[in-house]
Amino acid sequence: MRKLVIAGFVATALAGAAAATHLALADDPPAPGGMQGMMMEHEGGPGMMGPMWMHHMMGMHHGGPGLFGLFAPVEDRALTAADVQKIAEALLLWHGNHSWKVVDVKDGADNTIGFAYATAEGSVIARFSVDRKTGMFRRLG
Repeated sequence: MRKLVIAGFVATALAGAAAATHLALADDPPAPGGMQGMMMEHEGGPGMMGPMWMHHMMGMHHGGPGLFGLFAPVEDRALTAADVQKIAEALLLWHGNHSWKVVDVKDGADNTIGFAYATAEGSVIARFSVDRKTGMFRRLG
């Protein structure tokens, strides 16, 4: 009986701590700029690279610029097509994908740069556009 009471107390304490942490972090807005430009938008909402994941993993829930304060937020990233290609290639490497490649990198409409991920054989897998100023990715297809 004693073990059951202790287990119930521990479970209640853990649930309360988790709820308090969630509420505390939900009220803290993300820092402007920072690593948020790497977040990818999905039509159904953010995925693993979405705002909350990046917000918590990069330490931005403490109000600082993320990634341990190494990078200060900038108003305009002024990305070029070459920059976007490097970022897209880096994302492949970050996820351990050594077989896909970045193709069709070119200036798009509305201050964006478009690119596509393709297989080694050249079949396009997905297309994206990146905002030059904010660095936000948007999947096109």
